[in-house]
Amino acid sequence: MPTTSPSAPSALETTLTRAWLRRGPLACALWPVSLLFRGLAGLRAAAYKLGLSKSEKLPVPVVVVGNIFIGGTGKTPLTIWLVQALRAAGFTPGVVSRGFGSKDGVPRPVGTASTPREVGDEPVLIAARTGCPVMVGRSRAAAGRALLAAHPQVDIIVTDDGLQHYALQRDVEVVLFDGRGVGNGWTLPAGPLREPPSRRRDFTVVNAARLTPGLHSAVAGAAPVWQMTLAGDMAERLQNRSEQATLPELAQRARSQGLRVAAAAGIGNPARFFGMLKAAGFELIELPLPDHHDFLDRPFAQLEADLILMTEKDAVKCAQIEELRNDPRLWVVPVAARIDGALAQQIVEKCRGCSSA
Repeated sequence: MPTTSPSAPSALETTLTRAWLRRGPLACALWPVSLLFRGLAGLRAAAYKLGLSKSEKLPVPVVVVGNIFIGGTGKTPLTIWLVQALRAAGFTPGVVSRGFGSKDGVPRPVGTASTPREVGDEPVLIAARTGCPVMVGRSRAAAGRALLAAHPQVDIIVTDDGLQHYALQRDVEVVLFDGRGVGNGWTLPAGPLREPPSRRRDFTVVNAARLTPGLHSAVAGAAPVWQMTLAGDMAERLQNRSEQATLPELAQRARSQGLRVAAAAGIGNPARFFGMLKAAGFELIELPLPDHHDFLDRPFAQLEADLILMTEKDAVKCAQIEELRNDPRLWVVPVAARIDGALAQQIVEKCRGCSSA
C-alpha cells in the first residue's frame, strides 16, 4: 500500500531536515558556510537599521508574524488568531503576505474569486477564515500601501511571514517556533535557522503540545514566551463542507467499517498534523507532501484508501481541481490556534502605543 507520492519530500530534503536537528557530521561539515550566511544576514539587517538600505514606515501599526526556523511552524493559524483578537479589541485589521507561488510581484488583492495559483494558498485561507482585506505582493511595503488605498478603514496591518523583509518597518514582531525548537541552533545551511536564536523580537510563541523547560530556554531569547496549540475537532467532506463529523466519530466509523484511512499534508511539518489525527484515534497511511504542494500530479489517484484527511491549506488547492473536488474520499480538518488571551492584550497595548507615520 503506497505511503508517499512521487512529489513527496526528496531524499536530500529529508537528509538535511534530519541533519539540522543535531550537530552531526553533515551539519559540522556545513558549519563554515553557515558562518558566512550568518555574517551576510547580519550585515543586511545592520544596513537597514543604519539607514543604508531603504525601509518604509506605513501610517498604521504593523505586526509581523514570522519565524527564523525554515519551513512551517504554524504562522497562518497564528495570523488568523491574531486578526480575530485585534478585531475583538476594536481594530480593523488587514493582512499582507508574499503569496507563495503568486503570478507576479505587483500588489494583488485576495478576493472570493482568487485562486491559490494566483495569490498563494495561505492568503486564500486567511481571507476565507477572517473576512478581512488581504493583499499579496513581493514588496510587503507596496502591498501595504495598496491595501490601505483600497481599504482606508484599515487601522492595523498584520504581515503573514516577512520577518526578514526589513524594507517594511514594523512595530511589533512575533516570532513563532514549534516543538523542534531551534534545531541544532545553527544557521543555514548547517542548521535550520535564517537568523541566530538570539535575534530580538517582542514576543515568542511556541506551537507545541508541551512547553518543556528545555524547549522554553532554547527559544526564549529576551522576549516573553507563550505556548500555542493547534486544535482540530471536526472534519468536513470536501465535496460538501456542510457534511461534518467530529474526529473521534469519524475515527470510530472508520474502525467499525474497516475503512482504510490516509492523511495528506503539504505543510512545513506534516508530522504535527499526523500526530493530531492519531491522537483522535485514527490509524493512518501517512502521505507527507512538499510545503505548498499544488496537487496537479493527482497524488491520490493510486492511493488505496477509503478516507483521506487533509489540512485546510491543502483543501483550498484541491477545491480548484474538479477531479479532487468531487472525490468523496476527501475530508478537510480545519485547525484553530489556542493561546492565552493575555498575549493578545499585550500586543494590543503595544499597537495602541504606536505613533502613526
